[in-house]
Amino acid sequence: MYELENRSQKERTVMNNGMNVVDTQQLLERLARAGSQETGEVSVVTSPGARAAAWTVKVKSHSSYNVYNVRAVVIGDAGSLPVEIGGQMQAVNLAESFLEDGQLSAGTYVIMFRVGEKYVFYAPV
Repeated sequence: MYELENRSQKERTVMNNGMNVVDTQQLLERLARAGSQETGEVSVVTSPGARAAAWTVKVKSHSSYNVYNVRAVVIGDAGSLPVEIGGQMQAVNLAESFLEDGQLSAGTYVIMFRVGEKYVFYAPV
């Protein structure tokens, strides 16, 4: 692999097995100068072998809008009821509007994920 510099456009191109790949260094430099306030994207970085953490939870009550109070559960053998563990936490139902009160019933079991600083789940009503 070798690197060429195009002085007229100030753009570097990496040559690899005959394929051109535009170097992302310019984009990174632009973001470093301007900051990330203008970007509307979210990215998740994981390492090899990493996995998204998920929990089975039971909806305990409605909090506000599409936010619910939930509690983690442990699912046992077939025919046994899930056992609640830990304390309550709040999670957002992505299947409901962010501007209206949610309609999900207490007692519903859902799979919850942590995304950034929020707990989220998707449960259509």
